[in-house]
Order: sequence, then C-alpha cells, then structure tokens
Amino acid sequence: MIGILGGMFDPIHYGHLRTALDVTESLNLEQLRFIPCGEPPHRDPPYASASQRLAMVRAAITDEPRFVVDDREIQRGGSSYMVETLESLREELGDTASLGLILGLDAFVTLDSWFRWQDLISLAHLIVMTRPGWSMDDLMRPDLQTLVREHRAEDLGRCNKLAAGCVVFCPVTELNISSTGIRQQWQADKEVRYLLPDTVLELMKQQHIYA
Repeated sequence: MIGILGGMFDPIHYGHLRTALDVTESLNLEQLRFIPCGEPPHRDPPYASASQRLAMVRAAITDEPRFVVDDREIQRGGSSYMVETLESLREELGDTASLGLILGLDAFVTLDSWFRWQDLISLAHLIVMTRPGWSMDDLMRPDLQTLVREHRAEDLGRCNKLAAGCVVFCPVTELNISSTGIRQQWQADKEVRYLLPDTVLELMKQQHIYA
C-alpha cells in the first residue's frame, strides 16, 4: 500500500513525522507520500511559500527511504481538493494499486464537509490516526457512522490486497505538537528545538521563514 498524507506542513514537525512512521510500520506501507497543500479552500493561506514548504518537507524526510514528497497539488494550482489529488494518483498508478489516505481523527470527523467526500472511499482506503483529545465518541455524524459501519476493516493484511474501500483506525504516538504553536514560539524568540528536525530549523533560519 502507498500512504497519502496531505497537509500544510507549515512547518512540518515531529507530530507529522512520528505518526507517519507509526502508520508506515503498522500497515507495512511500501511508500508514504507527503503532499503539501497548494491553496487550501477553507482556511487562511499558509505562512511559508510553496517552495519553502516543499524544501522543509524534503529536508525532514531525507533519512527515511519510504518517505517521499509529492508536489502535485502545488503544481496543479488553484484550490487543493484531496479527491482530485487521489484521482490524479489513480491515473498515474492505475486502478489496482492499493492507496491509503491518512487522516487524523480530528479531520475525519469533519470529512462530510470535504469536496466530493463520498468519492474518497472508492479511490483509497481511509487510514484514520487516533489523536490526542479525540475518541470514537466524537464520531457522531450519521453519515460518518454509516461509512464506518459499512467499511471498517480490522484485517490490515486484507486492506493491502485491495485497491480501496476500507476504513482503518490506526493508533499512533500521541505528540501534541502543532505548526501554529511552533510559529508562535519562533516569532516570540522562544526555543523550538526538539519539536521539529534540525534540518528544518536550519532552513527556517537560513531563509528567514516566519521572521
């Protein structure tokens, strides 16, 4: 299975990287693609430029051969919708490749607000990471309860043999780190070491990102 992890990565930090590694190990992923968002349709634009965010992701993942950066959303331009990204990946990888869209539980509980969200399950498995402060009790929306009831899979090996269609809940290391918090600390001249890789921190210094 190829994992797909989208996000702003503004900046990327250990909360992203550790959970990505947990999912990679738990599902025995062949590859995990970090896909920085181009233009978010429902939130403020990122603080760092697209080229800076790509550079920070590349710097962060150099030591893990299963991690790669994919710039298709930035290259596509316009608002970034995950369903279109998955369709693009399907065109590239074919209909039989096993794809897993990796989501935090906090994102999953708002999935029914996403553009063409009902089409996601036909394009990829939904790999839902458990997050600090969230639980299954938060899955209260009827459409999402139906999605979980109809597609939840406990057999991770079976999901690897299928191209799409499963919902999997994957426990991950609980690191309560946020990009917003890092930016705020950085702008307040507070130390951000050990929240993100040194390679990313060096880029922030060299390019005066978030200054």
